[in-house]
Amino acid sequence: MNASLFVVLLLVVVILVILAKTAVVVPQQSAYVVERLGRYSGTLDAGFHILLPFLDVIRYRHSLKEQAIDIPEQTCITRDNVQVAVDGVLYLRIMDPERASYGVTDYVFAITQLAQTTLRSEVGKIELDRTFEERTTINASVVSELDKASEPWGVKVLRYEIKNIT
Repeated sequence: MNASLFVVLLLVVVILVILAKTAVVVPQQSAYVVERLGRYSGTLDAGFHILLPFLDVIRYRHSLKEQAIDIPEQTCITRDNVQVAVDGVLYLRIMDPERASYGVTDYVFAITQLAQTTLRSEVGKIELDRTFEERTTINASVVSELDKASEPWGVKVLRYEIKNIT
């Protein structure tokens, strides 16, 4: 009796594991990237989905909501050779989960680095007196450059805001 009870319990556990790997509910404003046997198979949108157990694997889970990324403070040199410390915040949204998964290893890191270099370049084009007046122009140029560069990564840069210039 004990052996048959053990076998039944083991069978129930195996069936529950298979069912858990098969049924997937993707939350609203999310997308899951599925690989079948290590290759891209598809993107799951919000809702209930059935996967093939042991063949399909959810490799990436992306939020499709707007994300705010803090850009660390950095020292920039203006056109008149004055050092200013500038930090900001970047707002972005994933538009294509497949490209966000496979276009670059870490899109947040890549965009952060690109935002820093673009900001240094833009601040270097103007003089210190105008940096405070032209925040919106700097923000717009940073967004324009970042949006062009991040398009192959499936990411849309919505806006960039300079927090402090000191």
